[in-house]
Amino acid sequence: MSVILNAVFPLFALILLGYLSARNRLLGPAAVETLNKFVVWMALPALLFQAMAKISWEQINQPGYLAATALGIAIVFAVSYFMDRRRRGRLADASIEGLAASYSNAGFMGIPLCLMLFGEASLPAVIIATLLTACVLFAFAIVLIEIDLQGSPHLLHTLAKVSRSLSRNPLVVSPVLGLIVAALEWPLPYGLEQFTTLLGAAASPCALITIGLFLAQDQPRARHGAVWRIVGLKLILHPLVTFVLAYWVFSMPPLWASTAVLLAALPVGTGPFMLAQLYQREPAVTSRAILISTVLSLATVSVLVAVLGGSQAS
Repeated sequence: MSVILNAVFPLFALILLGYLSARNRLLGPAAVETLNKFVVWMALPALLFQAMAKISWEQINQPGYLAATALGIAIVFAVSYFMDRRRRGRLADASIEGLAASYSNAGFMGIPLCLMLFGEASLPAVIIATLLTACVLFAFAIVLIEIDLQGSPHLLHTLAKVSRSLSRNPLVVSPVLGLIVAALEWPLPYGLEQFTTLLGAAASPCALITIGLFLAQDQPRARHGAVWRIVGLKLILHPLVTFVLAYWVFSMPPLWASTAVLLAALPVGTGPFMLAQLYQREPAVTSRAILISTVLSLATVSVLVAVLGGSQAS
């Protein structure tokens, strides 16, 4: 209970604060977009840049963790994809639902949760998972959607479009720049380190309040079967598969294994909704899945945090 209160309560209290602020119209109708842009374009990139700039190869040389995280995402995506293809058959829709079922909210929820539960030693693992989710998985889904909607598989054109999009994504560029600094063994100037520290410290609370603001928005009607399928795959299958891979198949330090499972158990992130909205492929489904999975994760993540926190303590 102490672990749950110390690690989980602050997260969901901030989400609740954002929710209540939106319901009482405290921050205005543009707060979600404005605060989200601040997190994505300023605060979170600063946190990711500093974390990677101060990292060493020994800290991130964890092939077992990389394999378990990537394979866990791939298995859940494939299960959701084939379940949806068998029912409806449209490649774009199946890709977005597969993305939602395997897309953990690692950036907005994973970073503050792991920092509170495991400390700064877990940051490299969280950043690797965030990059796998926000870059590799996201790009793969875009390729499938573009192939479907274009009517013919212009793969090179699609890959070029995805590459341009990722090259302008601050959540991709910032950790890559930090990794370059670390590889060249350049020490961060004191002023730059203080700047990224101050700016990065705002990432977690602002991100969590943004989630609450988003969840308070009116949710349109959606296909209940698809929504609950995504939620079940995300909150149950994803952490279960990752647990098997992290503890029984691949070798890694206990901290990295616990982080992998915890990140896999997080609710659906906002990325799938953004993609569904962009391509107009039933955004109500992903929006509802984000809402329900976030609410239910209060219970599922609390139980998992108690288990993992206890195992780390022992």
